[in-house]
Amino acid sequence: MTSGVDTSFDFNSDTPAGKDPDSFSPTLRRYHQLLWSKELPNGARFDVAPEGRQYLVHRSPVGVFHLASDTITTRLRKRAWAVVREIPENELPEYSGYTVGSTLVFPGNVVGGRQTINGARGFHAKIADRFDLTLECIRRHYLGQPNPLADALRRYADFFALFEDFPGYVKFFMLDDLVEDDGRTIRSSTRSRTSARRPFRVPPRST
Repeated sequence: MTSGVDTSFDFNSDTPAGKDPDSFSPTLRRYHQLLWSKELPNGARFDVAPEGRQYLVHRSPVGVFHLASDTITTRLRKRAWAVVREIPENELPEYSGYTVGSTLVFPGNVVGGRQTINGARGFHAKIADRFDLTLECIRRHYLGQPNPLADALRRYADFFALFEDFPGYVKFFMLDDLVEDDGRTIRSSTRSRTSARRPFRVPPRST
C-alpha cells in the first residue's frame, strides 16, 4: 500500500515558488493516488486518478467523488497560537517540512455554493484548522451528534458513508495514531486541560 512513498519527502521541494503544494506538487498527488486507491470496508475498490483539471477523481458504481489535498498539521501560528504557546518550546515537535504524514484528502467539489470541508475547518473559529478537532467533528458526524462542522460534513455524507463508520474511516486513512485505544477519544494536539474539557472552545485572539 505504501510502496513507492518516501515519508521524508518535502513537497515544497517540487512545488513552484509561491505555489501551494496541495495543488501543485506532482509527488504529493501521486502519493495520494498510491495511498488511497484500495479496498473500501465493503470490499469495493476505491481507485482515484487525476482527471482533467480535477485533482483526483473516483468513478465507479459506488459514485463519483472529487478529492482535494489539504494539510492536517498546520503550525497553528494564527488564532490557535494562543493555545499552542502554552506548550514549552522544547516539547513542540521539530518542523520537518510538508511530508506525506502531514496531509489528507477530502471532497473537493463545491456543493450549493457553500464551503468545502477544507474551507469550513479553516474558517470556523472553533476549529481554527486543527485536525484533532476536525477529527472529533467527523466522529460526531458518524454518531449523528451536533458539531461545529456539521453542515459541511452533511454536504458530503455520501463520501463518509463509504467507510461505514468512524473506525472504518480511521482505518482507511491510517489515522489510528490520532485515536485512543477505546476508538472514541481523539488525542488532542495540545496538552491544554481547558481544551481537553471543552474541545470546541473558541481560542482567544492573540495580540
